[in-house]
Amino acid sequence: MSPTSPASPTSTANPHCPTRRLTTAQALVAFLARQYTERDGRRQRLISATWGIFGHGNVAGIGQALVEAAAGGGPGGPGGPGGTTPGTPTPTSTGHRMPYLQGRNEQAMVHAAVGYARQSGRLSAHAVTTSIGPGATNLVTGAALATINRLPVLLLPGDTFATRPADPVLQQLEVPYAGDVSVNDCLRPVSRYFDRITRPEALIPAALQAMRVLADPAETGAVTLALPQDVQAEAYDWPEEFFAERDWHVRRPAPDTFELEAAVRAIRSARRPLIVAGGGVRHSAAEETLAAFTAATRIPVASTQAGKGALRHDHPADVGGIGHTGTATADELARTADLVIGIGTRFSDFTTASGTLFADPAVRFLHLNITGFDAHKLAALPLVADARAGLEALTAALAGRGYRVDPAYETEYTGAKEAWEERVEASFATPAPAARPTQTQVLGLLDTLVTEDDILVNAAGSLPGDLHKLWRARSRDQYHVEYGYSCMGYEIPAAIGVLLATGSQGRAGRPVWALVGDGTYLMNPTEIVTAVQENLPLKLLILQNHGYASIGGLSEAVGAERFGTAYRHRDADGGFTGPPLPVDLAANAASLGLRVLRATTVDDLRKALSEARDAEGPTCVYVETETPDTVSGPPPAQAWWDVPVAETASRPAAVKAREEYDRQVAARRRHL
Repeated sequence: MSPTSPASPTSTANPHCPTRRLTTAQALVAFLARQYTERDGRRQRLISATWGIFGHGNVAGIGQALVEAAAGGGPGGPGGPGGTTPGTPTPTSTGHRMPYLQGRNEQAMVHAAVGYARQSGRLSAHAVTTSIGPGATNLVTGAALATINRLPVLLLPGDTFATRPADPVLQQLEVPYAGDVSVNDCLRPVSRYFDRITRPEALIPAALQAMRVLADPAETGAVTLALPQDVQAEAYDWPEEFFAERDWHVRRPAPDTFELEAAVRAIRSARRPLIVAGGGVRHSAAEETLAAFTAATRIPVASTQAGKGALRHDHPADVGGIGHTGTATADELARTADLVIGIGTRFSDFTTASGTLFADPAVRFLHLNITGFDAHKLAALPLVADARAGLEALTAALAGRGYRVDPAYETEYTGAKEAWEERVEASFATPAPAARPTQTQVLGLLDTLVTEDDILVNAAGSLPGDLHKLWRARSRDQYHVEYGYSCMGYEIPAAIGVLLATGSQGRAGRPVWALVGDGTYLMNPTEIVTAVQENLPLKLLILQNHGYASIGGLSEAVGAERFGTAYRHRDADGGFTGPPLPVDLAANAASLGLRVLRATTVDDLRKALSEARDAEGPTCVYVETETPDTVSGPPPAQAWWDVPVAETASRPAAVKAREEYDRQVAARRRHL
């Protein structure tokens, strides 16, 4: 029965405080359906859909509540949000339904929700509900990914009984020293907010705090409300005010006047400034503001993995990715920069080349970031503000003071950018039509096909490095690479989340590509079934290279001799150097419902990619790649990354690797 049906009337016993009798789960779902975010005059649902896999810990609680809230709706169904794909941000006029999305793996459901949140600009999110036990602990990896990447997702795991009628119950973790610990406590360190709802009335403050964090541009990440299964089903007289529509304003804090003046002085005194654009540029929708700032100052812009696309690849000031997976152009500018202006970046070790990249003895840092925690990194001058608001203030403050970089500096970086483009062309160049392509040549063929409408999703393996160095981002949201947690298995479910956020169905929608290697595919192919079920036009590109290519290369570099990184049969000595395993990933994808296009040559691949891009349903392109050992590969790393090497070893490879490590680590510095 519906919470608004005659069987659950609003009480008028106290006309000053009317109530509604619902279970805790029904109340939570009704509450979530009435939460909105607002920024720059745009209003959207904060929680636009709920993913769920049901077990005894949530089926009679959240599951039953979702049956009522969804009203049986799906895409175009009576309960769907205006007849659109479940999860599409919906205006107020679509009512207070809660669309349900069926997942196959709990971790994957979180990845899909994260992909949706990122594509939605962190203004709309999904909830994920699971049973207790393994369903709940499967959330941990996805929660860590969400929190590290500062992306909102609401987790609703079932929990053991609050009233403890039997102890233990099925799947309960018994902790001898504490009676109030469950497996859900694993989610505490990877959640930005955590609460366990042991009484119905405790939901009211917890739900409000959860929404506050989800909508907070500085604090957002995974939010967990652990729900004991008995409390989920318990009825309570809820204040009617709890179900009123609420707008959570996503603020754009302006910079402090003192910090702004210090930032202006630092920029005006800089001879070789360099901007490092991070994910905060995208989260703030500050791309046009950044372009205006660079037009006024001509300061070059390098990008992190999360920030790539902040400027189009052909923008004169864009010098490409920075750090270990960056371009030679950006990294050389970083080595000689006297002022590094970070905008919305965390300055991870990949960006700083483990503290070896910014080599000028007098280099200073200016960090424009919405969090004080990040703004103070590297002993920087902090400019704590929203990225767009901060850039607008900087542009205005510099406008009347005549600042612009020296024309010789501008000529230097534009010339270096042209030289790097020649290296990109060489990497993308394909051999004869009958040849087997390398991974970078696969990217080159895709590069010739896509427009600014296409979105590429990737997360782990060797692809992020190739993409960061080589990919030509054509729009602000084309480049979707998760590299905060670099989680294998993110790509397919995240692409589903992106499709839901863009409303892409059929040829009219935006093409969304999930790029995966064989190792990543084997980690988490389950949500292929979800794409088939929802008829989402996922374009899955599987690159078969028979193992962990990225870790294989790293293993060789640190003296571990590619041990355990190839997918091959054992040899006579017990190693893994035999023939490749006879695993047919294309057949596996087909068995899950995908239409599969096999490509063995460059010509095959070109045709298959074009056919997949035009496909109206979920489609897979499968290609076995050539190793770059015998043909052209990507440019090597342009900066170092610290992976400690064995200090003592008997094998020559490790001894040699340690010598190189000692040479590189000597260049590291503390920026104080």
